[in-house]
Amino acid sequence: MSLQDTYKKEIVPKLKETLKCENIMEVPKVEKVVLNMGIGTYIRTGNKDYSVLEGHLALIAGQAPIVKHAKKAISNFKLRAGMPVGLTVTLRGDNMYNFLEKLINIVLPRVRDFRGISFKSFDDKGNYNFGIKEHTIFPEVPQDDVVKNHGIQITVKTTATSKAAGRELLTQMGFPFAK
Repeated sequence: MSLQDTYKKEIVPKLKETLKCENIMEVPKVEKVVLNMGIGTYIRTGNKDYSVLEGHLALIAGQAPIVKHAKKAISNFKLRAGMPVGLTVTLRGDNMYNFLEKLINIVLPRVRDFRGISFKSFDDKGNYNFGIKEHTIFPEVPQDDVVKNHGIQITVKTTATSKAAGRELLTQMGFPFAK
């Protein structure tokens, strides 16, 4: 059974009971997942072609990333206005649930010396942010193409109204939090 079906059939009734929601529409859910990859250091080393990283992020997410450009020049960072600085992908719907299922069951257990992800990364609205140091832990990334490992920041945006509700939602979904 997929994560989306599990959420609808098993997780929603549990959350409704534990969070004491009167209406099923009050139960928190995952709205979107945003993946960000910074490419500023890659550009600064002299590589003008970042299509390899763009391809890797497209394989990881299952859809094409958007290139983000610097809005203004900052001389201390050797940054010029209009320079590409990052790649971003927003996942919703089926793509989001497929990505979360892959992340929880396949990718995070592949991390070296993995002891769980931190509870401390929730914001006040119940959204969760965490980073992965190497994008090569995703099985879709061909190991032959990797020149340099890049980190990926993952943001899980929820409809929860508090840290506790967001934490409960992601725990029920199976996120491997540290004990």
